[in-house]
Amino acid sequence: MTEGADDVAGAESQGGADEVAEPFRRLDERLEDLGRVIVRQSQSLDRLLDAEKKRSARDAAGADLALLVDLLALYGDAAGCASASTDAADRAAFTALADGLERVIVGRGGTLVTPRIGDDFDAVTMDAVDTRETGAADRSRTVADVLRPGLNVGPRSVRPAAVVVYR
Repeated sequence: MTEGADDVAGAESQGGADEVAEPFRRLDERLEDLGRVIVRQSQSLDRLLDAEKKRSARDAAGADLALLVDLLALYGDAAGCASASTDAADRAAFTALADGLERVIVGRGGTLVTPRIGDDFDAVTMDAVDTRETGAADRSRTVADVLRPGLNVGPRSVRPAAVVVYR
């Protein structure tokens, strides 16, 4: 009878252990579920924060856009005067002015688009104002001359560079 009593007592103690373990198992599942919910909410908040940062940056860039376009025009004038000047002192002064304007443009979030002669024509950042005939096929669709630098603000081309393209 002790064997049977031990079996019954063991079954009762095992059943008692299961009864005690079951609430802990459910609590563990709920904690895992809560952890997943918190991770999803954290990811959602991160996405919202990133979107707000982008919106703020876009709004700030929009506020400076008119200023950047004016600075680009001044940069073009200063660079043009530097290249046309015959006096070395004037050339140095206009070059320094153009360099300073470039630093201000970059500091405000702009990027100058200054293609070089021989660069491939890029329709996104350049505007082909004119074309020139070329005898060499490898020079086709490359920059022949730069008339005016361009301006990018972030990924957007605000003012394309005016260029002459070989055809």
